Amino acid sequence: MRGSWPIEDAAAFAAPLADALSAGDVAAVLLRLAEADERTLINRLKTLCPVPQDKDAAALIDGHADLVARAGADGAHLFGIDAFIEALAVLKPERIAGAGGLATRHDAMEAAERSADYVMFGEPDAQGQRAAFEAIEERVTWWAEVFELPCVAYAASLEEVAALVAAGADFVALGDWLWRDPQRVTAQIAAAAQYLTLPETTA
Repeated sequence: MRGSWPIEDAAAFAAPLADALSAGDVAAVLLRLAEADERTLINRLKTLCPVPQDKDAAALIDGHADLVARAGADGAHLFGIDAFIEALAVLKPERIAGAGGLATRHDAMEAAERSADYVMFGEPDAQGQRAAFEAIEERVTWWAEVFELPCVAYAASLEEVAALVAAGADFVALGDWLWRDPQRVTAQIAAAAQYLTLPETTA
């Protein structure tokens, strides 16, 4: 589950996040923070990280690998193979290092060879652009058939979740769309969780 649009008011977001986590089996929360000075970022994370951790979900930071240990987070998600490689010295072996923004199959395989904890396919770039959904499905299927390392597929809508599960994704990341209607967050997480728990014969 991805955090709301870049989080600025951590105290205000903590309660909605806790409610969302009660709606389904969430493995991790990816926290994306609004730009601020280092001390402010750490304070936000110290407010938010315990929320998923108290529910046995990992608290991951979008970037900012250097803040993970000081903020009490479980790891970081890095966009692009270069950012991932650069963060390894800070994160490994104690913390989670996730690799996203992988433009090519070679990048994904290199991330795996360098001990990524997961690879993510389908997330948008900084401009909100992403590959065609058919290409994302193909990449997920390829990975699931060849590799054992967990694959996370980014769903840009609830409607994409079932197709990504059928393609072989181990986990599905719910995008920022989840938070656009605060009244429906828990219902949409519950609906996504149903797709993730369907028996293979009906997926």
